[in-house]
Amino acid sequence: MIRYSLCCEKAHEFEGWFSESADFDRQKASGYLTCPVCGSPEVSKVLMAPAVSTARQKEETQALAVSEVQKQAFVKLKEAIREIRASSEDVGEKFPEEARKIHYGEAEARGIIGQASPVEVKSLIEEGIEIAPLPVLPDDVN
Repeated sequence: MIRYSLCCEKAHEFEGWFSESADFDRQKASGYLTCPVCGSPEVSKVLMAPAVSTARQKEETQALAVSEVQKQAFVKLKEAIREIRASSEDVGEKFPEEARKIHYGEAEARGIIGQASPVEVKSLIEEGIEIAPLPVLPDDVN
């Protein structure tokens, strides 16, 4: 996972986690990357100092970097994603096709999850099909 410090055009600063460096560009191009404060899609990377530390310093930094409120929010987010996955049908790469069938009444309305390319996502949104990305959390890839 790669963490970037980000800033929107209105100077709201926040961070984003990406599975690889190209994910930032893909999410920005698809319109999925927006400021969590104001919703602006004009988001850019902010210069960050590299974090170089020993194992002991790293443990101390991690313990200090996350507040109790953030820990609880992260726990709630993980639980919400777990509930979404448990109550949805995983249709894999057929997600765009199944989402369209449901939207146009050709298939039973139900919760689905799966994969779609940025181009497919943009097309679904342009058709008025409501979709939302599920975040990939650090624990999901470790």
